[in-house]
Amino acid sequence: MAFTYLCSLTRAENSMLIREAKFITSNSRADQCPPATLPEYAFIGRSNVGKSSLINMLTGQKGLAKTSSSPGKTQLINHFLINNEWYLVDLPGYGYAKVSKTARATWSKMIGFYMRQRENLTCVFVLIDSRHPPLAPDIEFIDMLGKEGVPFVLVFTKADKQSGSRTQQNVVDYTRKLSETWDELPRYFITSAEDMTGRDEVLGFINEINKQLAQAPNNS
Repeated sequence: MAFTYLCSLTRAENSMLIREAKFITSNSRADQCPPATLPEYAFIGRSNVGKSSLINMLTGQKGLAKTSSSPGKTQLINHFLINNEWYLVDLPGYGYAKVSKTARATWSKMIGFYMRQRENLTCVFVLIDSRHPPLAPDIEFIDMLGKEGVPFVLVFTKADKQSGSRTQQNVVDYTRKLSETWDELPRYFITSAEDMTGRDEVLGFINEINKQLAQAPNNS
């Protein structure tokens, strides 16, 4: 399985200043999302992976994405406009065990349609809890992105919850597992919403892609 160009970019050294982050809309259909005129970066992960906390850390707004101790808080496609330049999208998660099969099927269909149809979807950030070894729902979702040709990177969350060596070992385990089926391994980031680890790296990555998109021939 091959990888995509976005995940093989050189390491971005310049981070991004978040001047404004505002909620735009929530909906359950990709064709009802805002006009596809700006780059779009979607964040998704399993239950309790720390997605809302990470989004709030990246944007510098504690209450932008709603956090909850109950899994499945995010049930719609949520668009946030950043600096009036790009969209950050908070997607419903996958692999929830505490919601009905009907709800899981609905979310799965909604996410799949969004991934396939959203023309300005620039990169998907797949969040993985750094405390766990490779888990089937994560691997299956990553493989689905590969089959659909959706650019993505991995974001290992909650690095502050354990030792650095343990985090690194789990990252190695994940990349080793992916190497069984992937020709090229995805770009990854290690983060912590508590101590802001990885913030500059993630925002720098987005900033670098936005610059490249702006310089592309069809935008000149």
